[in-house]
Amino acid sequence: MEYSFFATTATGFEPQLTEEVRALGGTALRPGLAGVAFNGSSLVAMRICLWSRVASRLLLPIARVPANAVEPFDAALSQLPWEDHLSPEATLAVDFVGTNAAFRNTHFGALKVKDAVVDRFRALGKPRPSVDTERPDLRIHVRLQADRARISLDLSGEGLHRRGWRVSPTEANLKETLAAGILLLAGWPAVAAAGGGFADPMCGSGTFPIEAAWMAADVAPGLARSAFGFQHLPWFDQQEWPALLAEARERAQAGLLRLPPILAWDVDPRAVNAARKNGEAAGLSACIHFEQRSVEHCTPVEAGPFGLVLANPPYGVRQGEEDELRFLYQKLGEQMRTGFPGWRSAVFTAREDLLHNLGQRPAREYLLYNGPLPCRLWIYDPKPLSVAAPAGTAPNHFANRLQKNLKQLGAWARREGIECFRVYDADMPEYAAAIDLYGAWVHIQEYHAPKTVDPQKAEQRFAELVAGVTQVLNVPAERICIKVRRPQSGASQYEKQGDDQPLLAVTEGGLKFLVNLEDYLDSGLFLDQRLLRQHIRQLARGRRFLNLFGYTGSATVYAIAGGAYSTVLVDISKTYLTWAERNLTLNGYAPGPQHQLIQADCLQWIQGQKSQFDLIFLAPPTFSNSKRMNEDWDIVRDYGALLARCRSLLAPSGILIFLTHARKFRLDPERVPADMRCTEITAQTIPRDFQRKTAFHRAWEMQRIT
Repeated sequence: MEYSFFATTATGFEPQLTEEVRALGGTALRPGLAGVAFNGSSLVAMRICLWSRVASRLLLPIARVPANAVEPFDAALSQLPWEDHLSPEATLAVDFVGTNAAFRNTHFGALKVKDAVVDRFRALGKPRPSVDTERPDLRIHVRLQADRARISLDLSGEGLHRRGWRVSPTEANLKETLAAGILLLAGWPAVAAAGGGFADPMCGSGTFPIEAAWMAADVAPGLARSAFGFQHLPWFDQQEWPALLAEARERAQAGLLRLPPILAWDVDPRAVNAARKNGEAAGLSACIHFEQRSVEHCTPVEAGPFGLVLANPPYGVRQGEEDELRFLYQKLGEQMRTGFPGWRSAVFTAREDLLHNLGQRPAREYLLYNGPLPCRLWIYDPKPLSVAAPAGTAPNHFANRLQKNLKQLGAWARREGIECFRVYDADMPEYAAAIDLYGAWVHIQEYHAPKTVDPQKAEQRFAELVAGVTQVLNVPAERICIKVRRPQSGASQYEKQGDDQPLLAVTEGGLKFLVNLEDYLDSGLFLDQRLLRQHIRQLARGRRFLNLFGYTGSATVYAIAGGAYSTVLVDISKTYLTWAERNLTLNGYAPGPQHQLIQADCLQWIQGQKSQFDLIFLAPPTFSNSKRMNEDWDIVRDYGALLARCRSLLAPSGILIFLTHARKFRLDPERVPADMRCTEITAQTIPRDFQRKTAFHRAWEMQRIT
């Protein structure tokens, strides 16, 4: 039997969780904010509880009930068949998340859920189950979402961060799931697979080195746990569970034999002692080298020429610690640079203000949370070794240009908090490609060479370009996505390039978007429209927003974030509407009557509309003869009629944002409706990373003045 599940995770690790769930057999994946919904069997659920490194809990939703008042909430919960999940002799606990006008505190909400379960058993003439908040047989999870509540069974029982090895905690322990997610973001699996070592100069109770060792040795995170929530459900098929455990033990036994060097130090002898005890409980006594050392004496003498050094330095909470902290961060930065040559380094801390004391700029940066505390993960890649060019070959001039661009644009992007930007766009005509960075991923679009260029020469230059990207950006091949951008027209404009690939979650303007760097010519997030989306966000408050040719819905997400009263997105593609729905959900916005997603031919849809909108975003294709459209479309020929149709949908003083990428387009003022004030906003809406080539991006703001 197949069920619908929801796995939760800490904010920032949704892409990692999605990949885990996919690898463990989950289907119909639907990433959301702080989790992923998916379908699967009971066997898939058991695998995820056993093997997921970043999932916090695995939930089985069983109902959505009204929660705008206590009485209908009680009535709905009392009707649920709790006897199918819980025997009268069993114990229960309730986790209640969220508040609203009816449920002003979570304790009251949890109490009402418990009362409803008890009432159900009493109505059936059965003994009432008792409450056990520590180790219940059934944990019920309730999450308020406005005036509705999602009721789920918690299949994990205790949080999945409880691996079973922490027998000796210290102050301010990192959750094991958080540590595992940081290791994934820092690229530890690839480093370990290549034989690289791991080092933690501030190991505390040993969370990072233990999680790193288990990850490298293929030890299932749940292997040492004594129980999971699903084991107490009477209907759950557990015949496969012993086989899953036996397989996990075999994999761990084999993996521990090939474990790379793992080094862990701390200046506090009590922390080292606690880390040793935890390492022993994790079965790693002979696998991790624990030692008391101050940070300036930490060096990977016997760990090899490359690896990952990762530290979680103290944040400082007591008065008088600031000077000591600045000096400590300075020593840490110096030791990472000089004591670990050739090693990637990473620092996780809540003290963003101490970044400059580390003495280097990060190659990548992530906003994460340690509980409620906002933190930064800064990752520093080792400087690439200089390799002499083979005799008879010219130096890679492209690499020099890319390095120059990266130095200028990288500083700007970090300052502005931008993780997706264009770093190169055929600046050198002989290296004809566009290169975009999406966090830790590189997206290369090779421009199709004209017939006048020798194909062999074009191939050689493109090989030099890829080599330059690898050298300058220092990214592994599996994080480089390459496409050939040929002239597109008609239905081919957004056709798939290959087989379906997983979507990657990226951040822009504090919002999250799913991009696909493999399947389509465009990724799903037009980077040149970044400032235009910000402009829409600023205009949207209290307005009714219409997004025509809405694509993957990024402008709609910005409008909702800006306080739009309502939104309507129209696109002819079911694929992109589904994508848009996932983008809305990823940011916590629920599609529905207030935020509509409509599959239709925009040209036909607007003809029959009587609704009015205060803000319209219009970015039509340059040309289309798609079979799904009732008529072909040419923007140069047809834009005047389209503007007139959109004018009929504008409320008084309403604003239309018109964007085109047609290179030959020229706006004729005579074809703009007479009662609309038209202002070109092209210059204000071209981001810095697209200012080298501005001819393709033209934008106007048109306001109805009657």
